[in-house]
Amino acid sequence: MTARILPYGDHALLVELDGLDAVLALFRGLEASRPDGVVELVPAARTIAVVVEPRILPLSAARGWVERTAPLPAGAVDERVVELDVRYDGDDLAEVARLTGRTEAEVVAFHTGTPWRVAFGGFAPGFAYLVSDGPAGADALEVPRRATPRTAVPPGSVGLAGTFSGVYPRSSPGGWQLIGRTHATLWDETADPPALLRPGAVVRFREVR
Repeated sequence: MTARILPYGDHALLVELDGLDAVLALFRGLEASRPDGVVELVPAARTIAVVVEPRILPLSAARGWVERTAPLPAGAVDERVVELDVRYDGDDLAEVARLTGRTEAEVVAFHTGTPWRVAFGGFAPGFAYLVSDGPAGADALEVPRRATPRTAVPPGSVGLAGTFSGVYPRSSPGGWQLIGRTHATLWDETADPPALLRPGAVVRFREVR
């Protein structure tokens, strides 16, 4: 794994990696060995921001910790599992089936039968980009975004885009293919932490009728 560590202001480092798989592996290692003074670890598609309190953990010490940390494979540490009940009646379910050469029931079976992992957050508070921990290649579920985004996607909508799955935490514009909906609260400002789906967590979808 190739990592480039860059200064990121007075309280953080930015770790640049080869891709999302490397990000997830190093993030697990950093979470498992997190020392005092680390305020937050923020993964993205190719980077991890390491935010520290320099009075407790100077940036030089944080850099040494990152350099010494070994990446960990999935399942190497205790994982938080979040189960979401979904009604699979999304407006784009038939289109996803057509695009992937599957029946609607097969799309649902793949989505519920696959463990998903929170890779990183973005787009809106509480929105998590989920990657499949299931089979790759021909068995993967990959669809393009809609050619014309919706001006308003209802909260709780479960969608697909590329190889990602996600759940809209609130009403917002969006171009993901919608396959279902959940009543789970994805973002609660009064909670600690406010996001239900946090990086590293495993998400399992359950079909309800």
